Amino acid sequence: MDEKTELSRQQKKSRETREKIFQAAKRILQKKGYEELSIKNICEEAGVSNGSFYHHFKTKDDLLSYYIEDQPTINPDVLEMPQDVEGAKQGIIGVYMNYVKYCRELGVEFMSGYYDTKNQALNAAERSERPYPIVTVQTYVEKAVAAGVIRLNVGIEEFTTDIRMIVIGNVFEWCVRSGKVDFEGNMSRLLGKYLDSTLCPGDGSGTDEI
Repeated sequence: MDEKTELSRQQKKSRETREKIFQAAKRILQKKGYEELSIKNICEEAGVSNGSFYHHFKTKDDLLSYYIEDQPTINPDVLEMPQDVEGAKQGIIGVYMNYVKYCRELGVEFMSGYYDTKNQALNAAERSERPYPIVTVQTYVEKAVAAGVIRLNVGIEEFTTDIRMIVIGNVFEWCVRSGKVDFEGNMSRLLGKYLDSTLCPGDGSGTDEI
């Protein structure tokens, strides 16, 4: 067996273990809620050791944030450079429509468990890394501004913080209402209103600064 084959098997096993841990956490959240989501309970449910858990994740919140915010990635390069403000607006909304789809795949019960006030993965002040949608949107906007396609009438940090709060509010409402709301429609509508108030046409020179 060559080294590449062995590495491939190890990587596959690692992915399988990571997924097993997550599915165990998902079942606990759905059935018992965040209060029962301890590392001990996750490991027992998954049939893995504590050491195996810590090999993949630092904390239980790290586990949840990975699957909810880091996993459903969109490469910023996949988003085409917008031709105008409307194109930029649709690109940003598209990122969050992808996030809404992923939330639906995880399920309202799981997301309701995740949106617990004790979950420090939701606390931006406590996180050293930013979740994928914001990073994607910030990169996209910065490129469009640099190209002179758009400009912002607020700072980039304020812009991304406001969007994050809009998204959290929409997800929370979806959870509180047990999924009986127009998740996609509300997200698109509220983001659209905010973007209409903050995105402006650039001068086309490619020298705009944020």
